[in-house]
Amino acid sequence: MPHEEIAPGSTAAADVLAPNHPLALAPVGAPPTSVDGFVREFLHNLNFTQGVALSTSSANDRYLALALTVRDYLMARWLEDQRRQTERQDKGVAYLSAEYLLGRQLDNNLLASRLTEVATEALAACGIDIDDLRQQEVEPGLGNGGLGRLAACFIDSLATMSVASIGYGIRYEYGIFRQTFVDGHQIEQPDAWLTLGSPWEFPHPEAAQTICFGGHTETYDDDGVTRSRWVPAWNVKAVPYNYMVPGYHNGRVNTLRLWRAVATNAFDLRIFNAGDYAEAVRAQTFAENISKVLYPEDSTPQGKELRLQQQYFFVAASIQDFFAHVLADDYDLAKLPDRIIFQLNDTHPVIAVPEFMRVLVDEKGMDWDAAWAITQQCFAYTCHTLLPEALEVWSVDLLGRLLPRHLEIIYRINDEFLLAVRERFGDDEMRIRNMSIVSDFPERSVRMAYLATVAGAKVNGVAELHSQLLRDKVLPDFDEFYPGKFTNVTNGVTPRRFIRLANPRLADLITEALGAGWTVDLERLRGLETFAEDPEFRARFAEVKAANKRRLGEVLRERDGFTVSEDHMLDVMVKRLHEYKRQMLKVLHIVTTYEGIVSGRVEASAVQPRTFVFGAKAAPGYAMAKRIIHLINSVGSVVNDDPRVEGRLKVLFPPNYNVTLAESVIPAADLSEQISLAGKEASGTGNMKFALNGALTIGTDDGANVEIRQLVGDDDFFLFGMTEPEVEALWAKGYRPSEVYQQDEQLRRAIDLIASGAFSGGDRTVFEPVVSNLLYDDRFMVLADYASYIEAQHTVDAAYADQDAWVRSAILNVARTGYFSSDRSMRDYIDRIWHTPPSY
Repeated sequence: MPHEEIAPGSTAAADVLAPNHPLALAPVGAPPTSVDGFVREFLHNLNFTQGVALSTSSANDRYLALALTVRDYLMARWLEDQRRQTERQDKGVAYLSAEYLLGRQLDNNLLASRLTEVATEALAACGIDIDDLRQQEVEPGLGNGGLGRLAACFIDSLATMSVASIGYGIRYEYGIFRQTFVDGHQIEQPDAWLTLGSPWEFPHPEAAQTICFGGHTETYDDDGVTRSRWVPAWNVKAVPYNYMVPGYHNGRVNTLRLWRAVATNAFDLRIFNAGDYAEAVRAQTFAENISKVLYPEDSTPQGKELRLQQQYFFVAASIQDFFAHVLADDYDLAKLPDRIIFQLNDTHPVIAVPEFMRVLVDEKGMDWDAAWAITQQCFAYTCHTLLPEALEVWSVDLLGRLLPRHLEIIYRINDEFLLAVRERFGDDEMRIRNMSIVSDFPERSVRMAYLATVAGAKVNGVAELHSQLLRDKVLPDFDEFYPGKFTNVTNGVTPRRFIRLANPRLADLITEALGAGWTVDLERLRGLETFAEDPEFRARFAEVKAANKRRLGEVLRERDGFTVSEDHMLDVMVKRLHEYKRQMLKVLHIVTTYEGIVSGRVEASAVQPRTFVFGAKAAPGYAMAKRIIHLINSVGSVVNDDPRVEGRLKVLFPPNYNVTLAESVIPAADLSEQISLAGKEASGTGNMKFALNGALTIGTDDGANVEIRQLVGDDDFFLFGMTEPEVEALWAKGYRPSEVYQQDEQLRRAIDLIASGAFSGGDRTVFEPVVSNLLYDDRFMVLADYASYIEAQHTVDAAYADQDAWVRSAILNVARTGYFSSDRSMRDYIDRIWHTPPSY
């Protein structure tokens, strides 16, 4: 059939395409097209969308044509899903998240749509290696770490489970910064991920929402009812960019909608003609700042204001979009809890609560009490932290200046909430102050986690220990006031990206052993336990790990000029650089091992050969984290150049760790470092990815480590460090890190070596702030857990020496961690919080 008969992606495609057309819907469970059909569509997109012939096309032209071809095959299903959701009006999930760390889209979409083999063969027929085109894709850096990657895993699972849902977020022009190293120091560069175009997005300027800021409020009479209205001072437009979120092999395609800020009046021709060119576009520049960069540095008042603008911008656009384009025009608003649940992914979107109330009360004319009753059923809140400084607060001054009507709504919510608290507990002023959404210390401010807790139908933590500490330590008064509101949903990761795509060799081995169904039912991995006793299977598993190390070596050699020794244990610590994650503890282990060998106290042959791999970004304004990065790189430079440890120790720190690099690092890892201080890590998801890919964990009883250890067993997990109650007891007793330093000779040698300038060209001042921080302000008890950690690392060395037993343990880690699928997490949310079963 000629391509001109119907345009790819036409809204009519699902209804009128002939069965033999390459874009016609294929039966679920069957490949959607032929190789010849794919070739025709690819060449059509190359010629008529990119405007080039195959013979003159660039690699980027070919990548874009391939992406558009894959997109076309998904589009008919996507449009059909949107039509069904509009008709059925089933209860759905609106996932509100400031971050979505998506990773590359091409392979994921090929996998979900069963097109990988067809596309590979079709491109080969055109003389193109698909691997060359994969390298052209730049992943959107729209997240900072685990929070954003979790959101991406969750929307993948919702589509795979056929749950009606939409993800809402921000289309940052520049995502998380691109990290480079200069003389070991982190340097932040803009992440210009849109430079060569983004073929996976669909802009819809006609569906833009107007988002207001500033101004004042006023009251007016509405047929005898006194009402308030917001009179804003300025506004911007939020333009939606839609991304397809395909389910795995089920024909379902959900939507991720990201918002871009543009000016309502972007250009003043009169001013331009007068010669003031900069002023003519000032409004455009000001507006676009809102979606310019992920997490603007907020140590300044201007940065804080921009951060709040971002948060309100995307939730207001999302709520307006829901009412305007998702909800039926004649829908009975009293039934909203039967139609939608807004999931607040951490505190960033919590300003959505007063915005929802503003829409219901001010715009829809609803009675306050009725609107509040609805709101409390339409929101749920996930808390992702135990650190007090990570629980967002906004100053009343800033809120009042930027969002005056919302501040009024928050005050009324708080007044009525505190009245209910007094009715329950009497005039307990300490309890009242502790529970008030509005705090007076150190400045008058709004505690967003408290607002989310009061407004949410449910509040969940993200691991069993975290949820317990959330109830007992962070929000205990709220748990007492709202019995049954708090619950737990342990995090999970999608096996599609983090096994099927990241580790195809292991995926093939699992499928050969267990059949194909494990990809959507990860608990089936339990069947691998019996294979752990099979010598032939262990040998094949070991070869998979060795091949993954070779692949990582190729990636790092081409990317960074690094070499990876295949006979080394690969000891990996990749996560955001923060003191509570304790990269410093890992550094002290490396320095201790190095010092032992070069001093002659330890025979080099007694140390298992190890390559230590770090991946971490420090927030631009986080000075201590950036010093630790400098130290890691400096230690690596010295260790890697010292012939006394050659062949035994190596330190690699590839810059700009992201999802793409993770997909090579995680499958190759032997040892997973999950060493945060007990009671500080909410859950973690890297720990799950490593275990599912056959790495053993060395870790504390913190976050989801607790559940990993319970599942894999003590014999196949390297536990060290204090428990959370022991941490609290030591704080209460009075923790003095300098005394630990004085009492532990091995620790003293390691710290003294750093202080001596051995890793800074003899300059003792370079790392003096790091050393002083350890000795006098060790908030996360690195020194307290040091001895236990070093002892556990000796146990790791001994275990790795018996390779057959190590491989057996690695297989058991894979077999016993199927629980950590994001599909299971979504079932928990559905059962405990959302009550949104598959819609069709």
